[in-house]
Amino acid sequence: MDVSVEQPVNIDDRSMSDVEDNIPVTDYEAMANKIMPELGQEVEDFKYSTWHISNWRGLEKRITGPEFEAGGWKWRILLFPFGNNNHDSVSIYLDFSDPKGAPLGWHSCVQFALVLWNPEDATQYIVHHAHHRFTAEESDWGFTRFYDLRKLFVPSDNRTRALIDNDSTNITAFVRVLKDPTGVLWHNFIKYITSFISIIRNLIRKYSLLLWPSIFLALCLTSSYSYDSKKETGYVGLKNQGATCYMNSLLQSLFCTTFFRKAVYQIPTEEDEPVKSVSLALQRVFYQLQTSDTPVGTTELTKSFGWDSLDSFMQHDVQEFNRVLQDNLEGKMKNTKADGAITKLFVGKMKSYVKCVNVDYESSRVEDYYGNHIQLNVRGCKTLRDSFKDYVQEETLEGDNKYQAEGYGLQDAKKGVIFESFPPVLHLQLKRFEYDIQKEVNVKINDRQEFPMEIDLDEFLSEDADRSKPHKYLLHGGDVHGGHYFALLKPEKDGKWEVLEDNYGGEPPNASPITAIRPTGRNLKRFTNAYMLVYIRESDIDEILSPVILEDIPTHLQRRLDEEKAKEEQRKKEMEERHLYLPVKVVTAETFKNHQGFDLANFDDRQYPLSEVHIYKILKTDTYGAFKVYIARTFSIPPEQIRFWVLVNRQNKTVRPDAPIPESYENASMEDIHGKMASRQNELKLYMEVADKPINGKTWFPPIEGNNHIMEIKPNMIEEMKLKSTFQQSEIQDGDIIVFQKALTDKEIQEHSLAGRIHNIIQFYESLTLRIVVSFKPKLKDRDPKPEFDLVAEQVAAHLRTDPLKLRFTTAHSTSGTPKNVIKRTTNQTLSEMLQAYLTPSSHLLFYEMLDISIVELETKKFFKVTWLGNTVKEEEHKIDIRLQKNAVVNDILEEILKKVTLSSPNARIRLYEVMNHRIQRECIGTEPIEKIQEFMTLYAEEIPQDELLADNNDRTIQVYHFTKEPLRTHGIPFKFVIKHGEVLVDTKRRLLNRLGMSEKDFARVRIAIVPGTSYSKPEYLEDDDIILSEKRLSNDDYLGLDHVDKTGRAGRVGGAEKALYIRG
Repeated sequence: MDVSVEQPVNIDDRSMSDVEDNIPVTDYEAMANKIMPELGQEVEDFKYSTWHISNWRGLEKRITGPEFEAGGWKWRILLFPFGNNNHDSVSIYLDFSDPKGAPLGWHSCVQFALVLWNPEDATQYIVHHAHHRFTAEESDWGFTRFYDLRKLFVPSDNRTRALIDNDSTNITAFVRVLKDPTGVLWHNFIKYITSFISIIRNLIRKYSLLLWPSIFLALCLTSSYSYDSKKETGYVGLKNQGATCYMNSLLQSLFCTTFFRKAVYQIPTEEDEPVKSVSLALQRVFYQLQTSDTPVGTTELTKSFGWDSLDSFMQHDVQEFNRVLQDNLEGKMKNTKADGAITKLFVGKMKSYVKCVNVDYESSRVEDYYGNHIQLNVRGCKTLRDSFKDYVQEETLEGDNKYQAEGYGLQDAKKGVIFESFPPVLHLQLKRFEYDIQKEVNVKINDRQEFPMEIDLDEFLSEDADRSKPHKYLLHGGDVHGGHYFALLKPEKDGKWEVLEDNYGGEPPNASPITAIRPTGRNLKRFTNAYMLVYIRESDIDEILSPVILEDIPTHLQRRLDEEKAKEEQRKKEMEERHLYLPVKVVTAETFKNHQGFDLANFDDRQYPLSEVHIYKILKTDTYGAFKVYIARTFSIPPEQIRFWVLVNRQNKTVRPDAPIPESYENASMEDIHGKMASRQNELKLYMEVADKPINGKTWFPPIEGNNHIMEIKPNMIEEMKLKSTFQQSEIQDGDIIVFQKALTDKEIQEHSLAGRIHNIIQFYESLTLRIVVSFKPKLKDRDPKPEFDLVAEQVAAHLRTDPLKLRFTTAHSTSGTPKNVIKRTTNQTLSEMLQAYLTPSSHLLFYEMLDISIVELETKKFFKVTWLGNTVKEEEHKIDIRLQKNAVVNDILEEILKKVTLSSPNARIRLYEVMNHRIQRECIGTEPIEKIQEFMTLYAEEIPQDELLADNNDRTIQVYHFTKEPLRTHGIPFKFVIKHGEVLVDTKRRLLNRLGMSEKDFARVRIAIVPGTSYSKPEYLEDDDIILSEKRLSNDDYLGLDHVDKTGRAGRVGGAEKALYIRG
């Protein structure tokens, strides 16, 4: 199988002068072999057809030649004699004759050449060749600039005759139809126009390319929008959240590894929440892949990882993701029925050895390895077998690189690795990327490599390996990487490979097809390459791919998803029927009583607290009488005691009762009432009037006609009423609000004024106009400014029952609502200025902190947050808050730390150092002022290790830091470490393990490297445990780097936005 494919056009211009031997076009077989390169694919059919053209100058703008058959389909030559969208070149294409009549999903992989030649001399010609996957959507392919029109009629380019002679010429099409056993040969998933459009597509991509249990391939956009994977294959896909295609492809592979799926189902999750439990979220994804008819979402799963939306738009290495996911699941499987499943599936044994050539001495160790950790070289390896041979190839240690053999001194030796066993499932990573030292970036390796459908790995086992089981492996799947992933799957042992393109695409189905834009001139080669291959041991395949039955699936999983599905269907039904309902908001006297502001209630002004209005969804066809009975029952009030007033928006921007709904409308529909009385509103707002007692024992409400001092007209207009005027004279109408108050004595007025209270109606409404509603939130979760500042502090302190001088306020970002700037107590800003009220946010917000000291003292001291490490460098951080006078020195910080920590011995010493980008910048000197410590630095304090205190002149200290794959992707806590003179690496590792406080399992995954400090070039990895580190030529700027996955997810490229891969849930 060819896993390196050039897509889709490879154009080679060739004239007579380019051909070594003047083979005439009419020697068709020889000509085809000369001009059409071998592509490594099996030929299904070969045909050629010549079209004689006369009266060239009189031809139409677009014409087609006679049809001919190749591969069972009709073809023809498509000619634009005077150019297609250009006027200086002839355009010629190979055209599939009947795209409309082609079967659904039809395609044909064709290598072809088009030759234009002189009818009288078949050695005078111009030729172009290409290969293409023809589909109904891409039914013609060829060359828009086939040849310069001006050169057609005269001898050119070393030809002795013109190509068009006597206004006539010949065009021959050579067509090879190639077999496509996988169904994806030259599949044009990648369609670039410009880099910008490609990026935009990536962002708006709606679905990922589907599932593959068996081969997940990485390509960039599908060319078909009508493909239904459920219908065609019985499987559905996973929706792409942005750049999660790498994840989707792996999940599909694991899903179709049914032994793994069953193990995941066995993890107890009944009490878990999907967005907090990776195990439950993955169970739900797997179950939905089994049962759904539409693509499955992965948002719950990524939320359970602890990812946000930004993480979903970051492309990651699929092998790294696989490793992190399995680490997480392996921990969840401990002490459950699934315990050991991952080890059984993916873990083998490998021996590393050094064997002396001239003496009988060998140093070796056997270690477990995960099947997804095998990285095979592609460069220089034509086949997968070549890559395995390269992997186990021995290295000769001789000359200056001789091996120090215990008891024998320096010896020539062979160093290498050999497999002791292979796991049942192998995930082989092909190294398609290499680090370019000059460019300091990874570059892609597009070398062709072939991999077999079956492979026997017996030859790569050691002589002592257990061979009781045959080591023949069958291809189950793989990842083909070219920017995006799609799935080619073989989910069953004897099943067929299926292409899954379910509903994936970068543009809607009615978008203009990119394929309509034909290539013009030479195109860049585009490659799609196998990146990961999945093989299953043949003897284990029945167990690994055994069917999942109903009893394997947790009952709670089915129940919960069925309930959610029912709720979702109900929600969809409500959405579909929404047009049948009318939203009705009911304001009661209690609503009005609790409302502080203008009008009867606040419906939608979010600058102020919204009123608790009763909201109902009423069928538009329901009668007013039925609605009234329903509301009466809800409030336990007899219907006859209720009357509804319709609220309308007046021109003065108030919302007031306009008119009562007449009793004669009892049989009218609610839709009719809305149309007659409030047609300009999308909803019906009603005020519910309740009568206390009947009039004359029968009538509960008097007829509507047209005492009190003040009338509320609109927010900025409050007028005093004239007591002697009638309502008609005062222009009082239905819905107006009359405000009254008890008359106050002079003494009462004086008391209210001294207390700062509002004591009359005019002042009250002025206060409503000027008020700003502020929400106060604690800035720090663990802790629950001049005249205006002090006033605000007093009000908030009274509410919180604390000292106003122990409050500090911070403004909020108007868009995100997160803390922004601390407000100093000495500010002269008004509250409105503090809030930046001129920005007219939807609501006003200040964060508060409850301090343990006075804000006055706070603003005269300098504060530090120091992370105490003790004598191990662990992520379990102990934070120490320190505040000192601004004239203090570093020794004062150290003294404060000593008051709050316990040292390992009375003689232990501590130190403080500054860290930025996860590397130590400098160690702080005790006598230097604390003002020199930069605020943006992270401060760490630790006990100075004993081996550093006891180091002699032959030892040296080096800085150690953590990174993931590339030296710039730093993470973790850096530290200083002693390199002991003459110590072998295995002992150095042991000291590092103790210093880091890591488990042996985690430390086994750490690769140790020397990283040059002058320029972050390629690190030198230390693989041999017998290396003596002190003998390496290290400069004072070099680092010791620890390359491993950052499980916190905080790693990133300096100056960039790249984040390390992590799963927390």
